[in-house]
Amino acid sequence: MAVSSTDNAPAAPPVAPRRKSHAWPWLLLLVALGLAGWFGRNWWQAHDARQRDAVIGTDQRLEALDDRVDGLRRDQRAQNQRLQQADATNRVLRDELLGIGQRSTLIEDSVAKLADPDRHGAQALRLDEAELLLTMGQQRLQVAGDLDGARRAYALAAGVLDGVDDPAYLSLRQTLVQERAGLDAVGAEPRVRAMARLEAFANTQTVPPSRTSAATDTRAPWWKRAFGSIVQVQPTDRAVAVHPADRSAALAGLQLEISLARAAAERRDQAGYRAALSRADAWLTRLHPESAALRNLRDELRQIGAMPLSLSLATLGSTLQQLRQLRTAR
Repeated sequence: MAVSSTDNAPAAPPVAPRRKSHAWPWLLLLVALGLAGWFGRNWWQAHDARQRDAVIGTDQRLEALDDRVDGLRRDQRAQNQRLQQADATNRVLRDELLGIGQRSTLIEDSVAKLADPDRHGAQALRLDEAELLLTMGQQRLQVAGDLDGARRAYALAAGVLDGVDDPAYLSLRQTLVQERAGLDAVGAEPRVRAMARLEAFANTQTVPPSRTSAATDTRAPWWKRAFGSIVQVQPTDRAVAVHPADRSAALAGLQLEISLARAAAERRDQAGYRAALSRADAWLTRLHPESAALRNLRDELRQIGAMPLSLSLATLGSTLQQLRQLRTAR
């Protein structure tokens, strides 16, 4: 019997069933993670950019705020300066207003005094004129030493007071008469008298002849006349100048000190005046030997130095003081 070939052929191995693949979920997970990372990175970059923008905006706002604060500070300083200027202007205006008020008060007082029926306007003007004349006379005497000008001012004041008929000023006229009598009793001004006496003394001072020359003295012994021009004998302690040039120099020194005394008298410098005359006294001893004439000259110079240069009058200014007291009391 014939055997079929198909029957004798070895049997084919069984085919294993195909397993289901599990790789795609991981692939999807990787894709998802990649997408998540990409989106996360983009989000982080955007967030970082937003933060940087926010920081930049904050910095800009802070700079703007600083600028505004600086501007406010400048405005505040300018405002303070304007306030200080306004305060200074207000103080000046306040002082001016106070001055105007004071002047207005003085004007009102003056008008009230002139309008007062108990105070005659003409009498007030006369008293003002008398006070001015008395003040001028006192100042002329004390400042300029003008005795004649002071006498004229006091005489004018007496004429003005004669026109005041108020009996309250009768004692004032009597005081003025006493003060004028004191001025008249003075005579010349002390400085003028001292300078006149000093000028007379200076005019008498010339180079006196030397008495030590025995060659020209006919009454000297023959040996003095013979040898006097060659040899001169004198004490070593004698201060009198012998040579004509020395005597001329001593006289020039004396006249210089007298000139300095005149200058001191002009400015009423009593100390400088007496110091110059004291130095002039030393020059006299160089010109004159010890004798009665020298003592007389030195006494004359001391008397001139003791003379006052300023007028000292006890009643000076008494009328002016009494007038002011009367006007204040009334």
